[in-house]
Amino acid sequence: MPDPETTGQRQTGPRRLPPWLAPAVAPLPLAPLQPMLALLLARIGQAHPDLYGRLGEHAQKRFGIDPTDLPFAFVLEPKPQRPRARAVRALPGDLDACIRGPLSGLIGMAEGTLDGDALFFSRVLWVEGDVAAVLALRNAIDDARIDFGALLLGGLGPMGERAAAALRERMQPRTAPAGDRPWN
Repeated sequence: MPDPETTGQRQTGPRRLPPWLAPAVAPLPLAPLQPMLALLLARIGQAHPDLYGRLGEHAQKRFGIDPTDLPFAFVLEPKPQRPRARAVRALPGDLDACIRGPLSGLIGMAEGTLDGDALFFSRVLWVEGDVAAVLALRNAIDDARIDFGALLLGGLGPMGERAAAALRERMQPRTAPAGDRPWN
């Protein structure tokens, strides 16, 4: 990522998905996402076997992950023996904690390419419910340095690696000229 001090630009936050994407995918069924989520959790477990165990008492909690720029959300149950994630149209009310924000901010925070504290304090990400559980999840994921692009697309060989690199580049934070004033 370019250094804002040498390029004369400053970071303005995570990129948002194109505004046409949410209405375009809204009518699609969520069932096809389930195998992809199961594969992603299995690959995360293989690449980072201690991840779920690091959650300690919070491993039995249910987390809502709500990408605000998509018409669906995810329920994550990070149980070490059998982690589970599912896509839902609306988050259930009985979650232990919920994290909301743009998809690129959520992924960037999970991959460690964006500062989760900065996203939270600038109100790009919102946390509701058991904050200690969210911090435990964030710390476990942060320590693992998960590369979601590589996990999802790495099995496609060189083409998948190029696609993951392109996605990673596209998800990088936007920058603005250094003279522009931040909104906050």
